[in-house]
Amino acid sequence: MALYSEKVMDHFTNPRNVGKIEDADGVGEVGNARCGDIMKIYLKVDDEGVITDVKFNTFGCASAIASSSMATCLIKGKPVSEALELTNKAVVEALEGLPAVKVHCSVLAEEAIKAAVKDYNDRHGVKYDPEIFKEKHIHED
Repeated sequence: MALYSEKVMDHFTNPRNVGKIEDADGVGEVGNARCGDIMKIYLKVDDEGVITDVKFNTFGCASAIASSSMATCLIKGKPVSEALELTNKAVVEALEGLPAVKVHCSVLAEEAIKAAVKDYNDRHGVKYDPEIFKEKHIHED
């Protein structure tokens, strides 16, 4: 059995939505000091609260890059409220699995999106429950 699914390898070798949005409406950056992965996600949101563009820069392993790529694909075109509902489990499922020691990469992707949405909310005066933005701290290697 291969360590990574074909879907993981596809998103690693051909990542979607890579880059930076200069005039982003929300930016989230998270990292894991233990493994060295760092993810930064940029959101562009229209007047109806829909994510019209999303980009990422990730420094990390194949799982981190694939998780970032897949997560951005899953939220692009969705309302900000739906982006907040994205879980690391949904990212893992969309990638058709990750090795157990790499699941923390999907958690980082979820946390980076939440950080970007929090930044968007803060910049635009959107009221929110701070509990929504607490980190999971499931960074295992």
